[in-house]
This record gives sequence, C-alpha cells and structure tokens, in this order.
Amino acid sequence: MICVKADLHIHTFLSPCGDMGMTPLNIIQRAKKKGLGLIAVTDHNTTHQGPEVRRVGLREGICVLYGAEITTREEVHCLAYVETEEQREKLQEFLDTYLPRIPNEPEIFGYQFWVDENEQVLGEAPYLLISAIDRSIDQTAAFVRSIGGLFVPAHIERPRNSLLSQLGFVPAGLPADALELSRFSDPETFLQKNPYLDSYMIIQSSDAHYPDDIGAVHTAFRMQEAGFEGLKNAMKRSHE
Repeated sequence: MICVKADLHIHTFLSPCGDMGMTPLNIIQRAKKKGLGLIAVTDHNTTHQGPEVRRVGLREGICVLYGAEITTREEVHCLAYVETEEQREKLQEFLDTYLPRIPNEPEIFGYQFWVDENEQVLGEAPYLLISAIDRSIDQTAAFVRSIGGLFVPAHIERPRNSLLSQLGFVPAGLPADALELSRFSDPETFLQKNPYLDSYMIIQSSDAHYPDDIGAVHTAFRMQEAGFEGLKNAMKRSHE
C-alpha cells in the first residue's frame, strides 16, 4: 500500500466559471508541484476536457480520473467519477440528454471551450453548463452507479448548491461512496455537529477554479497504486 495525495474536484477552462489559466498543461504542472498523485477533472455538467488532461497527466506521471460536477434538479452539486473512455462517453451522453437547451452567453457567463495542451481550441459546449439537469439526486446517483462510477455529493456543508443548503440533511440511504466537504471546513468539527454522517467517508478537495487553488486541500488515500480501482477500494474499506 502507498499513500496517494488526491485532489478530486478540479475545474478547467471549460467550466464557464473556470479561469483561463486552467488549461491541461497548467493543471498537471500545478498538481506535480503540489505533490499530488491523483486528480479528477470535474467540470460543470461535462466531461469533454478530461481526455486531454489525462493524456498530459500520463506523460507527466499524474493519474487523472474522468469526472463531472453535476447539478441535479434540486440544484445540488454532485461529483461523478469514472475510469474508462467508454464510461466517460456514457456519462457525457447522460449529461447531454438532460442538460436544458439554454444557449450560453459568453459575455455574461464565460466561455465554454475545451483545449489541447497548447491551448488550441478542440470544441465548444453550446449550452449553459451551470444549469441544473433534469434528473434528481437519486436518479443521478443510480445512473452513475449503473455505469460503474463513483458518486460523491459535493461540498455538502456549503451555503448554496449543497445537500445541506438545498435539503437541510443528507437523505437516509443515499447511495454515496463518500461525502465531500469544502476546503473551508474541518472534518472532525463537522462530524461532531453531524454525528449521523459518521458512517460515510469524508473527503476534501480544492474545487479549484484557479491554478493556485489546485491542491489547496487534498485527501490522502491508502491504495496499491494511484487510480480508479484504488480509489474505489479505499472508499469501500471506509464502509466496512
């Protein structure tokens, strides 16, 4: 077993709220500088930037998971992680199917391009990615699990777009592999105030929108090697 430092909530230039500096090469270089072994690309309701970040990461020795930060019908942000290109394509199809057809207005919300490591545009997402998809938390969790992915409600204690802000509680029986706290909270203090959640693995990631935020916090996982299976097994052990 090795200890892998992971930041599993990173936005790129593709997210309309992502800084222009959040390009594949910059993300990987920053992750290396912070000593991270595992990262996840989690743009709002899209996975298109993942393959290029993974390609650069493989070359530079950083393991990159495909992912997305999904906004459910309840306006709750949830993280989905998958391993293979086939799974990523299924997740992208799900998001394309249920994202409202609201055209993006770049001058208001920001550009939605994905780029290569040389910052050449590969494509543009036409519809506003920060909208809520037409699927509930339960439906989203069920789909992510059905394709073999991991499902983690994001920054659950934040005052907006979180389980606690939108619902007031974490529903009993929610099929979550872990719960994420923002970098602004202390997990021990949070669990003291919410002891009913002590059966869940609690993780923390940066939710980085700017290069300097990458690795601002991380979660250390014990695994055989950095990767999806290692993360899956680490989360599974926390429930045993």
